[in-house]
Amino acid sequence: MKTIILAGCVGVLLATNAWAHSSVEKSTPANEATVASVEAVELRFDDPMRVTAISMTGPDGQVELERETGMDAVTEFRALPPNVLPSGNYSVDWRGLSKDGHPMQGTFTFIVSD
Repeated sequence: MKTIILAGCVGVLLATNAWAHSSVEKSTPANEATVASVEAVELRFDDPMRVTAISMTGPDGQVELERETGMDAVTEFRALPPNVLPSGNYSVDWRGLSKDGHPMQGTFTFIVSD
C-alpha cells in the first residue's frame, strides 16, 4: 500500500513539474504567416520567460534585432528588426529560461512578400 501511495505522489510531482514550463502562446509574425512588413518580432508566453538569445535569418543572412525587452523574465517579449525587410523567407530562433529554470527554445518562420 505504501508503495502505491509513494508511486502516486511521485507521478503527481513529475506531472506538476512538466506543466510548470513556459510555452509560447503566440508569435508576431505568426508562424508560417505571409506578411507585407514587420514592425516587431514578438513572443507571448503563458508564464514568465527570460529570453536569453534571439536571432533572425533572412534571404540575405543574419538580420540584426534590437531587443526592446531586457533580460528580465516576462510574458511578452519584443525585438525590433531594421526598418525595411526585403522580400523572402525568415526564421526566428530563440532561447530562454522558464520561471522554474528549465531551458527552453523555439523557432518560427514567416515570409515577407510585396
